[in-house]
Amino acid sequence: MPWPVRWFARVLTVLLALALVLAGVIIITVRTSFPQVDGALRLPGLSASVEIYRDKLGIPHIYADTAADLFMAQGFVHAQDRFFEMDFRRHMTAGRLSELFGAATLKTDKALRTMGWRRVAEQELAGLAKDTRDNLDAYAKGVNTWLAANPNASDRSLEYSVLKLQNGSYQPEKWTAADSVAWLKAMAWDLRSNVESEIDRALALTKLPRERVDQLFPGYPYDRHSPIVTQGALAQGRFDQEAEPRRRAGRLLTQAAAALDAVPSTMSTEDREGVGSNSWVVSGTNTTGGKPLLANDPHLAPQMPSVWYQAGLHCKKLSAQCPYDVTGFTFSGVPGVIIGHTDKISWGFTNLGPDVADLFLEQVEGDTYLYRGERLKLETRKEQIKVAGGDPVTITVRSTRHGPLINEVIETARPSGEANAVALQWTALTPGRTADAVFELNRASDWEQFKAAAALFEVPAQNLIYADTSGKIGYQAPGRIPVRENGDGTWPVPGWTGEYDWKPEPIPFDRLPSVEDPADGFIVTANNAVIDPARYRPLLTKDWAYGYRSQRIRDLIEEALAKGPIDAAAMARIQQDTYNGFAETLIPALMRVDLAGPSGQARQLLKTWDRREDLDSAAAAYFNAVWRQVLVLTFNDDLPEQARPAGGDRWYEVVRRLLATPDDPFWDDVTTRNRKETRDDILRQAMASAHQELADRLGDDVTAWRWGDLHRLDLVHDSLGTSGIAPVEALFNRGPLPVPGGKDAVNATGWNVQRGYEVTAVPSMRMVVDLSDLDKSRWINLTGASGHAFHDNYADQAEAWARGELMPMLSTPEAVKKAAVHTLRLNP
Repeated sequence: MPWPVRWFARVLTVLLALALVLAGVIIITVRTSFPQVDGALRLPGLSASVEIYRDKLGIPHIYADTAADLFMAQGFVHAQDRFFEMDFRRHMTAGRLSELFGAATLKTDKALRTMGWRRVAEQELAGLAKDTRDNLDAYAKGVNTWLAANPNASDRSLEYSVLKLQNGSYQPEKWTAADSVAWLKAMAWDLRSNVESEIDRALALTKLPRERVDQLFPGYPYDRHSPIVTQGALAQGRFDQEAEPRRRAGRLLTQAAAALDAVPSTMSTEDREGVGSNSWVVSGTNTTGGKPLLANDPHLAPQMPSVWYQAGLHCKKLSAQCPYDVTGFTFSGVPGVIIGHTDKISWGFTNLGPDVADLFLEQVEGDTYLYRGERLKLETRKEQIKVAGGDPVTITVRSTRHGPLINEVIETARPSGEANAVALQWTALTPGRTADAVFELNRASDWEQFKAAAALFEVPAQNLIYADTSGKIGYQAPGRIPVRENGDGTWPVPGWTGEYDWKPEPIPFDRLPSVEDPADGFIVTANNAVIDPARYRPLLTKDWAYGYRSQRIRDLIEEALAKGPIDAAAMARIQQDTYNGFAETLIPALMRVDLAGPSGQARQLLKTWDRREDLDSAAAAYFNAVWRQVLVLTFNDDLPEQARPAGGDRWYEVVRRLLATPDDPFWDDVTTRNRKETRDDILRQAMASAHQELADRLGDDVTAWRWGDLHRLDLVHDSLGTSGIAPVEALFNRGPLPVPGGKDAVNATGWNVQRGYEVTAVPSMRMVVDLSDLDKSRWINLTGASGHAFHDNYADQAEAWARGELMPMLSTPEAVKKAAVHTLRLNP
């Protein structure tokens, strides 16, 4: 053999050997951290043995004699599967990410320290019920028992082995009750109301007059899209679903506003696009099983692993001391079940979206601020941020009576005019009792107990739907919702005058909208308006989702019921609906435009399109490309970058109104000289640009285009998945997966028109509960139960989720044990 060949062969042999050794090391390291799920383990602190049954998806059902044992075991199990995720989350909520990742996360830490989530969580602990504190402590004890048994990085998870390469001295601290409560603040922030819309309005106002900014925030279309609550009003100081509102001048003003709304460019109300989630409940009189059906799919940013963790928590014998028999979706790091069902009731969430946060413009001078003509002293505190690989960084957090000054750490919150600072007032920065509400929900057995739990659910304010085995269905709006002295919360307001302050007490719980057993036999919530303001005061918000998803769900339920009672499979089919509710408005306008050349062939796809955004739809690909171009061409030249449209149903309403005014200034491209574009110019250019974009990406054959080739989901690890180091990202990320749907389809897979068609928000889980037989309920998670990369349950639900499938949601002891493939006994 010639020497060059021999040399190459030897080098290749050495490289292959090294690769095999490296692969072996990785495999050994990975598998070392996989949890024990069979046999027996000792868990000091238990009062009696606990059994944990896991099915083939790795979903645990925990059976214990006492509440303390149950939640201790839950903490242990969460830590087994998801401790790195839990550790990352607690560092995030405490503003301590830089301890893990160095200076790269300083900006995030500064913002979180300024808002003080962790400080508020610690303050909340003292106000919680004793049994809640006991459950939180038991949970922490279970986490810490697992942590003590796994002292090495390789024992805990692959992430710690990778982190050790950068931050070799890091050791996780013991878990505390405050770590769990602080995560509820993160949930509240993710589901905050209209802060971004307030900022968007203010930013738009820097380039446009007020009347044109108003065009970008049209009012909710009550005439076309039903609110959640269609009956009832305030009566004798409380909400009564049988009461009718008093007829007064406000009703006439509402009618006048609706009339003026039809006149282009004169809109005077402000709204925002909604934050996603769907839930609905159908009464037993309309179902094949004779009991209610309940569906829920919260829309959140995709994460790897999923934000949700499926589990069952069961007292072996139900009693006042151990009242839990609950199955559903949990947060790793938080005891209890967030969404799911007990043995008697089920509940679901969507974001209510009330205006619970305001931006106050402040006049600060030195260590004082102006308020009602006086100089008051700022509240200040020092926060030291430890930085891995660097020196600690100390910041000074300053606050007015309205809240912390955020302009130095949130770049978009810049003051203007007379102001030189911006304060954030937000209900979640006041200690509350949401943690109590979780456990009250988990042990509720009827409508009254459910409502009592809802009264404690302060932040984030959610639409709560309800069903029980007796046949009752209901809806309750909970939450700490402020009442303002003046203003409607849609714009940043001057803080120095005091005229826009919040009143001392929020809206009382018994004045919030509530419905039980409505006459039409079902309730739908999808971030749409809760109730027409003509029949309800005080103001909840003006910034709702615009009802495209909720109305589509209502229409599909009514269509199904017209054929007879429905079953769980029908509920699941509705969750998968991909109909684009704006296509019927935009396509006729596109068809009326003169269009020549190859773009005309692409437009022909829309003539026979069924308006569904399915994976193999060429028409869906082209329509969404056109929609993207319409928004970019129409608004990017008029708006600052931060306020440009991302898409969604607010922009459906904006464009719907603009289509009736072909010479509106928004159609004109202000970057072109000596030319004024009209509606048809922009629509023509949008169709041509969309055709060119898709031809470049998918080929010239328009019939071969596929929406699924554009609309794809990457499952990105929440921390290390964006490290910028390709081999590390390859260890933890999964995908891409082609997915159907769109931002405001019922199957709401969101995307940002400014960045492309990649999926940015998803139904993070799906659930259909059948109250006639709880074991016939179905569910699916976005990824899997395990947080360990390469574990069989790391991403085993992802492809089924993308296909729209659901898995059995078992909960009775007989069904759980029959499906179990692993059994672990925890002994004292």
